[in-house]
Amino acid sequence: MSKFRKVAFPFVLIVASFVALCAASVAHAQSTPYPGVGRLATAKEIAAWDIDVRPDFKGLLAGSGSVEKGQDIWEAKCAQCHGVFGESNEVFSPLVGGTTKEDIQTGHVANLRRSDFPGRTTMMKVATVSTLWDYINRAMPWTAPKSLKPDEVYAVTAYLLSLADVVPDNFVLSDKNIAEVQQRMPNRNGMSTQHNLWPGKEFKGTPKPDTANVACMKDCIPEAKVASMLPDYARNAHGNLADQNRLVGQQHGANTASPENKSTLATGATPVPVVVIKPAVKPVDPALALLGKHNCTACHGQDRKVVGPSFNDIAKKYPGKADYLSTKIKAGGSGVWGAIPMPPQSAPDGDIKTIANWLAAGAAK
Repeated sequence: MSKFRKVAFPFVLIVASFVALCAASVAHAQSTPYPGVGRLATAKEIAAWDIDVRPDFKGLLAGSGSVEKGQDIWEAKCAQCHGVFGESNEVFSPLVGGTTKEDIQTGHVANLRRSDFPGRTTMMKVATVSTLWDYINRAMPWTAPKSLKPDEVYAVTAYLLSLADVVPDNFVLSDKNIAEVQQRMPNRNGMSTQHNLWPGKEFKGTPKPDTANVACMKDCIPEAKVASMLPDYARNAHGNLADQNRLVGQQHGANTASPENKSTLATGATPVPVVVIKPAVKPVDPALALLGKHNCTACHGQDRKVVGPSFNDIAKKYPGKADYLSTKIKAGGSGVWGAIPMPPQSAPDGDIKTIANWLAAGAAK
């Protein structure tokens, strides 16, 4: 009997432990929002993702940065997409323009009420300075998001604000004075929280329908008619506008490389599409995938200038010079193709060499 007890006691203990473990697992599964799917995020994991900055500046990191320092960072990492003064429309829509000193006083951008104003810049639309800081911190520069340190984000934000005359050229933006800067945002009074899209009651808003449109089929605005046009000899005086503007977004450039189709303007007829016969499929060069992987196509087109020169133009200028091209890609620089600088590229050496060899061999697509 004693022998039986020595064997049975551990066995009973194991069974009891197993039952307790199963019960705990079931209880845990029932306590999670989605039983059997994943697990709850840890506090550390949540903190790593919870980096947004609210309009009341909750979540804002401590730090500071001057307009002067921001200009240096901007010219090295931002100008290639946004222009030195934030006015470029070559890659993205302009950031600066359309606001006045009067808008800074009133908090309403007058040009937003004009139907004839040519475009909407970021500084015209954004209502909170926290939005600028947060987006730059999380998403910029486009080729290396989250690479800026907090002080650099403050400096870049300060430079952007100075371009719109929100702050003076000698200003130092910090977590201590950013709330004061908010009181000078040109469109700070242009945002409404009085709608059902607002998630909470932080601003004591009264929810109401998101739209308040009334059907109207009278007093309609007459259809616009073209009253003037550029003569053919002047259309391409500054290069093809279509090549100088991005293909998406509100603002497109007209194709000024060919004479304007006056019959289409007069009748409103849709031009007959040109049928393009696609060539036979051929193997894809590995360099083409790397161009997309490292965002080279954000600044370079295959056969047209975007921010930097086209791949075809580079290939014509440096045939067979793969080593030289590798060095230039890695180091960056400016002055060869224009004033806008190309920042140093941090891609692996092997990828840079593959791209350089492709360019040196003619940039075939």
